[in-house]
Amino acid sequence: MSRPEYARFADIDDGLVDMTRRVGRAMNRATQSLLDADLALAESVIAADIPLDAIASGLEESALALLGEHHMVAEELRAVLGAWRIAGTLERMGDLAVHVAKAARMRYPLPAVPVELRGVIVDMGAVAQRMVEETGIALTRRDVVSAAQLREMDREMNRLHREMFTIVLSPAWSHGIEAAVDVTLVSRYYERFADHAVTIGKRVVQVVTGQPYARRRV
Repeated sequence: MSRPEYARFADIDDGLVDMTRRVGRAMNRATQSLLDADLALAESVIAADIPLDAIASGLEESALALLGEHHMVAEELRAVLGAWRIAGTLERMGDLAVHVAKAARMRYPLPAVPVELRGVIVDMGAVAQRMVEETGIALTRRDVVSAAQLREMDREMNRLHREMFTIVLSPAWSHGIEAAVDVTLVSRYYERFADHAVTIGKRVVQVVTGQPYARRRV
């Protein structure tokens, strides 16, 4: 698939927002495929990662091209460099949705999630969806308040991740070691998805405020 061209600053911003929508849809569908043992849905998530990667690559190349073609003030420079990094982060979020879908595919036709963990996965999927939506708002509006809210949502995702381990390590767990490894890996994919959203929030704050990324506390 050929990479789209993003010639202007606004085009790059639009491309990033498009990526957030695609990533959110991918994780939502991956969660459903996991809960419903839906092979066709899982395969559709895996296939949709190819155009997402192409968009990310196009955005990164266009950002680098803008750096070479324009004399930029500091804010513009932060925005372009931030977009270049954010595109890569969104691509990795898409990869995590693919990992969830592959977990569903690996277990098919059996359900990948034992019944006592379904509620945790449902909640993780919901938090992931809210986070990617808030990420889109932060990018669209250059909104540091939305960026800051991502950290609070990440705390909820971390709590669910710990809850998953509590259930798996309980003496009542009856599904064996292989199932325990599978579900803890899936939980880790959601937890990393949330971490990447927080990273994007920190990039947005850096672009808006000019403070170094390493010192940002979202």
